Amino acid sequence: QVQLVESGGGLVQAGGSLRLSCTISGTISRLNAVAWYRQGPGKQRDMVASVGGGTTNYANSVKGRFTISINNAWKTVTLQKNTLKPEDAGVYYCNADFSLQGAYWGQGTQDTVST
Repeated sequence: QVQLVESGGGLVQAGGSLRLSCTISGTISRLNAVAWYRQGPGKQRDMVASVGGGTTNYANSVKGRFTISINNAWKTVTLQKNTLKPEDAGVYYCNADFSLQGAYWGQGTQDTVST
């Protein structure tokens, strides 16, 4: 059973920082890629940052402010978010794509950015 558990969300003032973590557990095959997605109120879920195949990608809206990283043998994925803006608020989801099991989602963690 594969599980992805996000943590680190919360309330922050505009201009502040938050660090999200996604812990991957269970019996897993090779990890192809991991990504963070954001879903704002009434909006679709959009990719914010991803890493895999030796490349890292960011949505234009977060370039230079967000950093995705992986450690612990690809078992922990973090998203460092700096200089936060109100439009960065939403539910953040971790997504992992495994070579055999396919894609899994975490349950999401809520971020709120106050002005």
